[in-house]
Amino acid sequence: MSLGPKSKIFLEQAGYRQRRLRDAVRLLPVLGIVLLSIPLLWPDEDPEMTYSSGALVYIFAVWVLLILLSAFMSRMMRADSDEPGAGGPPS
Repeated sequence: MSLGPKSKIFLEQAGYRQRRLRDAVRLLPVLGIVLLSIPLLWPDEDPEMTYSSGALVYIFAVWVLLILLSAFMSRMMRADSDEPGAGGPPS
């Protein structure tokens, strides 16, 4: 018994990629909060030194990483919207 022709689900690759990139951009602040709160979980070995140089270097490195990730994602979103048929606003 035939149920008729099967319809294929087709998602345009550029549109799909741009939606996933937007999802990643939305999750970037959550990733930043999680990464920046990790030093709070480090054990306190010396109660007098609450901020060690290792924690400050870690926080600075995460800060730079978040800046680079956001710049990269911004360029990727701009490059995807410049392609013809990318689903952006008509120009």
